Amino acid sequence: MTPHEHPAEHKANPAVESAPLHPDAVENVRANLPDDEFLYDLAELFKVFGDSTRIKVLFALFESELCVGDIAQVLGLSQSAVSHQLRILKQSKLVKFRREGKAAYYSLDDDHVRSMLSMGAEHVEE
Repeated sequence: MTPHEHPAEHKANPAVESAPLHPDAVENVRANLPDDEFLYDLAELFKVFGDSTRIKVLFALFESELCVGDIAQVLGLSQSAVSHQLRILKQSKLVKFRREGKAAYYSLDDDHVRSMLSMGAEHVEE
């Protein structure tokens, strides 16, 4: 599959049409494999984690709810760079915000995000 090909366009490879060595295992896995659209969405989510600046933003928010200016100060980035990354993180439902007057305060969207960051960090440290 090419990088820009949607999973629904993916065709079975005729070279892989040989009989499986373990047909029961193959059928069990095939029956439990999520559909292509779900896998595509999951891959898109993981792409968001593929940028070290976004990871820095997430780890900053792991520690505390912060406004854009505070995140920029913590990470040594411009506010526009932080806003750009926050927009991507919001679209992926990894961060949320609340308004207080004119200020917007950002935090991790939920405990799932916190768990993904923790598990990723544990895996890297192994």
